[in-house]
Order: sequence, then structure tokens, then C-alpha cells
Amino acid sequence: MGMEIVCFDLEGVFVPEIWINVAERTGIPELRLTTRDISDYDQLMTYRLAILEKEKIGIKDVQDVIAAMKPLPGALEFLTWARSNFQVIILSDTFYEFASPLMNQLGQPVLFCHNLITDNRGMISGYALRMPSQKKNAVKALKALNFAVFAAGDSYNDTAMLLESDHGILFNPPQKVIDEFPTLPVSKTYDELKQSLIAVSSRPLV
Repeated sequence: MGMEIVCFDLEGVFVPEIWINVAERTGIPELRLTTRDISDYDQLMTYRLAILEKEKIGIKDVQDVIAAMKPLPGALEFLTWARSNFQVIILSDTFYEFASPLMNQLGQPVLFCHNLITDNRGMISGYALRMPSQKKNAVKALKALNFAVFAAGDSYNDTAMLLESDHGILFNPPQKVIDEFPTLPVSKTYDELKQSLIAVSSRPLV
């Protein structure tokens, strides 16, 4: 496989935004906010958990929404191509308790993310980050192991990972992220992203 690894974000790259789906299913528009809107992840999660507590929405309710979700059109085909040409790691700020049914649909790629804390009522009482800035630190660690690291993501919480990688690509991001990070190249479709990865790879790809 060579010495190249690609790190991808999950939500907005391969699957829809989980919290937007929860907002639509529960009828609570405040839950639509994501890292595209609020760059401070702790601030965003604290806000979300307060709403869940207020509205008495437990982890089972959220898991039921996720179980009905599907990957984005073309995501599985693109990810299958990427995994046949690179070692692939998905670096996400979601939680293992949320991601499992989506990983099944994507063929169980390697996923690094976080954990939720629940209480005896089944309410989400908090969360445990794997480590601060886990996306950036994962890329830094892989580079220290002498891998060439390419990365793609769509949002504010991906930009540190993209800037740390050898080649970072914004994938179908909102315009304000493009404007704030003008040095990062942009791919709008899976085919564009595929061509971008082919261009930076040192190997002939299939």
C-alpha cells in the first residue's frame, strides 16, 4: 500500500450531519447547529446536551434517528476506491455510540472518535474526548511514523487536521470556511476529490 494514508472526516463527507437529522426528527431546530456554525466544539456540545436534557431526549432516541440514516449518495463507492488505493482512517468528532450503524453501511473502515457518558436514565450527561485536537494530533502522529498523510474534511473542526497534513483538501465546505482558509484547495464532488488524491499521490492509482 506504500507509505500514504488518507484521513477523512465522517459527517458531511460520507454521511449526513447526524445532529441535523436529529433536529429534523425531533422538531427542535436549535439542534441543527454544527461545527460549520460554531467552531468551538466544547461550546457546541454543551449547548446540544442542555437541549437534550431540557427536551428529555435520551441516547436511545438519538440512536433511533441514526439507525434510519444512509450514507451520502456515492460515498460508499468513493470510500471503497480510496481504501483500495490507500490506507484510510476516518477521524471524526462524533461518538462511537452514534457511529456504529453508519460504519456498518460503509464497510467498517477504521474510525477514531470520542465516547459519550450516559446516566441511569439513559440521558446523555456528558462526553469524553479521546484527547484535545484529536484530528490534528492523529495526523501529526502518523507523520511522525513516516507516513505521507493526505486529509479531507468539510468544516471548521477539520481545518487543523487539513493544515497539519501533507495535503489537505476541503470537501464541499460552506463558503465561509472557504473564505477563512483560502490556502486550502476545494473539491466539490467525489470525482474531484478522487482526482485531487490521484494528483498528490506518488504512486500510480487504479
